[in-house]
Amino acid sequence: MLVVSVELLHGTFRGDPDGTANTGGLSRGEWPPSPSRLFAALVAADGTGRRCRVTDGSELHWFVRLPPPVIHADADPRHQPLEPRYVVVSPRSPRKSAHMEYVGRTGTRIRPGYRVTPRHPHVVYRWDTEVPPAVFDALRRRAARVGYLGAADTPVRVRISDSMPDVETSPAGVYQPDPAGDLAISVPREGDLELLDQMFDAWSTHGPGVGRSQFPALRHRVGYRSPAGRPAVDRGGVVAWLRLGRAVAGRRVSRVTAVFKDAVLSRFQAIHGEPPPVLHGHGFRRKGFDLARYLALPDVGDSRSHGHIHGLALWLPPGSDAPERARIREAAFSVRRLHGHGIDVSVLPADETGTGAATPQRWTRTARCWTSAFPVVHERRVPVDLQEVARWCRHAGLPAPGAFRSARAPFVPGGVDLAPVEVNRPGRGGRPYSHLMVWFDVPVTGPVVLGSARQRGLGLCVDVAGDAEVNAV
Repeated sequence: MLVVSVELLHGTFRGDPDGTANTGGLSRGEWPPSPSRLFAALVAADGTGRRCRVTDGSELHWFVRLPPPVIHADADPRHQPLEPRYVVVSPRSPRKSAHMEYVGRTGTRIRPGYRVTPRHPHVVYRWDTEVPPAVFDALRRRAARVGYLGAADTPVRVRISDSMPDVETSPAGVYQPDPAGDLAISVPREGDLELLDQMFDAWSTHGPGVGRSQFPALRHRVGYRSPAGRPAVDRGGVVAWLRLGRAVAGRRVSRVTAVFKDAVLSRFQAIHGEPPPVLHGHGFRRKGFDLARYLALPDVGDSRSHGHIHGLALWLPPGSDAPERARIREAAFSVRRLHGHGIDVSVLPADETGTGAATPQRWTRTARCWTSAFPVVHERRVPVDLQEVARWCRHAGLPAPGAFRSARAPFVPGGVDLAPVEVNRPGRGGRPYSHLMVWFDVPVTGPVVLGSARQRGLGLCVDVAGDAEVNAV
């Protein structure tokens, strides 16, 4: 176990969580102090590479690869807004409009943001992992040299140990890593150390003319569940979002997802050995609708949309344990090319901050009304009524709908209308299919995929703005 205990010597903490403090738009201070701040403080304590004095820097490369820690901190601290103040600026030449008390110098307004005052002036970061003795010793030496955390007016004492502190010095609140949590906290990632070195070298060479805006932001936010947050219900989720090097026609969705599945299975076999049944369905002991879903992400919903496929996503059902999900995620992200069935296209990790068809934001919205981008393949050869659609929704892990519409043609611009040969697999027998628009009584968060061909990406739905007030069944 690795435990990093931070004592706030002034009993307060000040940090800018998202860079908005100087704009006056900050509404709350940062709490708990992010693991990224702890990592930055450890880096600054003894430098890196040739700048190290008491360590060799290798412990930082080990530390940055750790998963997000459990954070023990006050569950309900006080957030105190600080009044703006003016400070003296040192320009290169005298200004006509000068400071009243400092001749030839100007003043600028500073907005310090918020100061957080916890009831208990301790923060503890805990990793349940084994620490090599040399790394443990180097981290202790770095921790002893840390003077402050966040802003310079937050002096701290940092200790490294292999056990939790006693009850009197251990905060009661616990912040747990949780993708569906109610907080987003920044953590360090591989590559941050090299980027910090680039920033320092640039500043050492060019001086104050180098600003942090000239470099990528070092904010890698992950979900955390606060002490007041409720544990999320496991409903499954996407473990990998990918984008294609070039768009592929939407009519080739079945081929794209088939090649994507083959690529993931191949990469998993090469990296970890035999793929788990959840990825391919052979020997699967649970219900068939609990299999992985290989999704193709088309451009739909805009008046200029053409239904071309721009990205991919791999969804796993509830019940997958964390190590298995991590191995599957690694295999999916290692896919670099889709080749086969007439498909030949490069694959890259998706830009999760964008707004295009290949980004999570497009498919994880929350809405009451959803409509199919690709046709929904019916589960049975029976007339489609509300009860039958409710059955499809139940099998997809969704609540029962309140109303629906069904048609042969898409309801949304860019929706793909497929021929039977593009839907049904050879030798499997044909099933009826149609486009669907569904209204739920409660908001539903995507991705929403309906029908018997969910595992192949058919039945993928998009949210409809304004709940699409039209006649429904």
